[in-house]
Amino acid sequence: MNPPSIKNISLLLVALLSVNMGSLAQSTPKYSNEFLSIGVGARAFGMSNSVVASTEDVTSGYWNPAGLVKQEDKLQISFMHSNLYNGIANYDYLGISTKVKNNGALAFSMVRFGVDGIPNTLDLINNGQINYDRVTEFSAVDYGFFVSYAQQALVEGLSFGGSAKIVHRKAGEFATAWGFGVDASAKYETENKWMFAFMARDITTTFNAWKYSFTDAEVQVFRQTGNEVPKNSLELTLPKFILGAAKKVDISEDFTLLAEVNLDVNTDGKRNTLLKTNFISGDPHLGIEAGYKDIIYLRGGIGNIQQIKDLNYEQQWTLQPNIGLGLKLKQITLDYALSDLANDNTLQYSHVFSIRAVVNPPAR
Repeated sequence: MNPPSIKNISLLLVALLSVNMGSLAQSTPKYSNEFLSIGVGARAFGMSNSVVASTEDVTSGYWNPAGLVKQEDKLQISFMHSNLYNGIANYDYLGISTKVKNNGALAFSMVRFGVDGIPNTLDLINNGQINYDRVTEFSAVDYGFFVSYAQQALVEGLSFGGSAKIVHRKAGEFATAWGFGVDASAKYETENKWMFAFMARDITTTFNAWKYSFTDAEVQVFRQTGNEVPKNSLELTLPKFILGAAKKVDISEDFTLLAEVNLDVNTDGKRNTLLKTNFISGDPHLGIEAGYKDIIYLRGGIGNIQQIKDLNYEQQWTLQPNIGLGLKLKQITLDYALSDLANDNTLQYSHVFSIRAVVNPPAR
């Protein structure tokens, strides 16, 4: 078998970097910081991320900060882990929230998306000789840090919230980026248990400043293979708006049913979504949650409705189905979801697990 050419090797490395980084210039901001749109908490995954109106626990710091005011516990802690895309990527979440007063709450959240073991083949060829011992590995890791606050409004059932977030992205020793953005949200709940929510992500436009570090030899490889040498740049993440409506029904003394529908409105141009124009794209998704005695929950959801081409290059409609389970044991809640995040008809399901613990002051 012929050894791989230096051109193919370098193109592979550039492709791997591009997949993780997304858009690297102001002129092409689409899908920027898309790892922050994956979601957190197995409850949300089981409901196809249709939770911005009904969320009222620690995960509200990510989904809708305004929902934090509904938290009744003094302190909540949540952790989630998942191996996505058949174990290619690791995705983790950690959140802590607390009531700072009767009508206010504060939360800290962190998400991490990482791909490890990526081959670095820039030094594979030296002086015209291929040496596989010079192949090393690197990781491409994205971090998001959120500080969220929520406040009950003077109007009954209305609350407001917001988050300041810091984004840190890194691809080995080649590239690093730091960014900052702001989210804002509102939630309104009626007396008959209708819930409405509005979430504005990156409302100020989030800025990522990218810095690249390549040796002279690595730069020479890019030039020899006709590839553009990445330059320090500024990446923009345009605002995204999420509208949500939910209704909770008490079927009986023991059984409850909650249904929610959300609409994600992206402002970065046309995407492959159900609703789309040249300027904005709308992605509807819905979820349901059936509960028994506030102990056991069964969840399902449908989202990511779009058209793709099959093997015969014919357009067909696809959607992403999700299911999930929840178990609440006093101060510990365990959630699980099975989600086809790939959404490419290959049924590459990912298992998502999360745990939430509550801490309250001892009774006097």
